[in-house]
Amino acid sequence: MSKIIHRIIAFFILLIMASVLILTATNKNSDNTSIPLTFSAFMDGSFFRSIENRFTMNFIERDFWTSSKAKIESQICEKIVNDVYINSERLLNADISYSPFYESNADIVNRFAKENDCAVYFVAVPDSSGVYSDILPEYLTDDTEKQCIDTLYSRLGNNIRRIDAYNILKRLNENYIYFRSDTKWTSYGAYCVYRTVIQKLGFQPSPYDKYTIEHVTDNFRGNLWEKSHYMKSKPDILDIYNYNDGAEIVSCTGLDNTLHSCRKELYCRNAINSDDMYRLYLGNDMPLVQIKTSVNNERKLLVIKDNFANCFIPFLIQHYSVIDIFSPECSVRNIGDFVNIGDYEQVLFLFSTESLGNENIFSSLTD
Repeated sequence: MSKIIHRIIAFFILLIMASVLILTATNKNSDNTSIPLTFSAFMDGSFFRSIENRFTMNFIERDFWTSSKAKIESQICEKIVNDVYINSERLLNADISYSPFYESNADIVNRFAKENDCAVYFVAVPDSSGVYSDILPEYLTDDTEKQCIDTLYSRLGNNIRRIDAYNILKRLNENYIYFRSDTKWTSYGAYCVYRTVIQKLGFQPSPYDKYTIEHVTDNFRGNLWEKSHYMKSKPDILDIYNYNDGAEIVSCTGLDNTLHSCRKELYCRNAINSDDMYRLYLGNDMPLVQIKTSVNNERKLLVIKDNFANCFIPFLIQHYSVIDIFSPECSVRNIGDFVNIGDYEQVLFLFSTESLGNENIFSSLTD
């Protein structure tokens, strides 16, 4: 009799597992990015990582299970859910550690500056846990982002102009300069750093009162919310800064990894209806985006960046005829396949501390 009961239980367990697998595989409500079916994808592991990510993001009722977990753990005084520290004011990244790749990435930037005859500027931007580190418990702040930035900057050559974003943002942290549910800064946070950056680049910053601010949505939930699904976290606002009577965009185009050109937009409003609202800024990531403006000064700027820079880019429109934006994270090609670096007098690196700790973030800058 007991064997029959065990078999029935085993049957129902297998049935539940099979049902979950089938429902997850056919779920169309989340991440449905294509899986690379190439030999190189098998060899470098990206095929298996894509399958794992696809399964995780499409897990049936994922939002319900994750939010339930966050609710239960917060009720029993557990403040960390899926590496997200839960605070009444905001969510913060709790997975803070020093990366050994800060030094090696600094060396790549040094080599880039040495090999190219242009002025190189570097901005390392802390994420929200760096600027609001006083909220975090002491055991999570042994390796602070300030220390990481200082180490990186000390490794950069004297010919690279370092721009301090950390202290600017730290002084202004009572303002809405970072999202409550995401590691990234808001457009206002980007503007606060832009004022210093553009002066270092040789221009006067555009006055704040010249902008008309459009609140596109007040329902943005960012990457920290996606990890924790803490329902008591207040949604964020996504803004567009329109400069009154200023320079206009003449064209905005992108290049993919096949070097195919397509039309782009500075603001992709359709993203508001997607799972990734932050794509409002520059739309889908591409290796290269080129913006041509009505500014008549023949000045060209190359920006090498991660997605922290996406809401920063619009503030540059008033100062350059051409802004080329290279995203190493999206590129499988060398930067030389997309641009001739000799065409630029200035190159601006703008990256978050998280990206700067990644081993291969600058692999496309090397031969």
